[in-house]
Amino acid sequence: MEWEVRLIEWMQANLGGLRGLVKLLAFLGSEIGLLMLVLIVMFCWKKQTGQKLALIVSSLNVWLPMIKSLVLRPRPYMEYPDRVIPQALTEKGRAASDVAAQGYSFPSMHSASIPALYFSLAKDAKRQWLWILAAVLTVLVGVSRAAAGMHYPTDILAGWIMGFAVIGVFKLLDRHVSDERLYHMILIVSALPGLFYVRTNDYFTSLGCLIGIAAAIRFERKYVNYQDTRRIPAMILRVLGAFIIYFAVNTLLKLPFDKEFLNGASLGALLIRTGRYAVILFLITGVYPVVFPRFEGIFGAD
Repeated sequence: MEWEVRLIEWMQANLGGLRGLVKLLAFLGSEIGLLMLVLIVMFCWKKQTGQKLALIVSSLNVWLPMIKSLVLRPRPYMEYPDRVIPQALTEKGRAASDVAAQGYSFPSMHSASIPALYFSLAKDAKRQWLWILAAVLTVLVGVSRAAAGMHYPTDILAGWIMGFAVIGVFKLLDRHVSDERLYHMILIVSALPGLFYVRTNDYFTSLGCLIGIAAAIRFERKYVNYQDTRRIPAMILRVLGAFIIYFAVNTLLKLPFDKEFLNGASLGALLIRTGRYAVILFLITGVYPVVFPRFEGIFGAD
């Protein structure tokens, strides 16, 4: 709709000085930004809450690309390259016109992920300041996605609706599904139809994350069962180590394959992406915590 394009043009013309803020807000809803929050909660505050947030954000980021690939709405800068400038590409190393890498526009995953994640955290933490932060970030991230030229305003509104809808879905699952194995199976099975028609990186990345975290939760509980910590040095080491593993394993798992192949949109390349992220999430959240007691010992007893 023309009014949406005009609004984006106005925002880009008048909010140019906020480009740094726009990129920061884009980071909060990105793969690394979401993973960082989940790991901080999981490793530095409460394990079970972090695991639930990981399931929520992974499921949401699987379901939304399935909707995107049905609607097939190009991003604003793709449809109006002479009027809209992309300022926060999903994958910076890939062409702005590469739909497989940058994804479709409707609905906005950033606008859905922030409320789903932060309001879920606020509910569990029962802290008023977190409720306020969740509301502020929801609005700011949504508006920033239009200012960045990545989404139309209607994409953002739909994203907000989807974010709260996902919270509702998980409430229903919590109420009616007590068996953890069945709980995880429902989430994974609900994501599988996308294999038949989705060909964008975001879906296959999140499918791998969902499979990895579901497997890690059961493995960690049976074989690791690490405890929450309140020691700040141990918290820092936990999160820092997780990101070292993330980048190292991600790099190693790419080595056997040609870069051009991995950057392609073939089903084989996309399934390798799913497998890569499943391994990474399983290692980080299921296996890696076995070393956590050593972090506690480095700094002595309380």
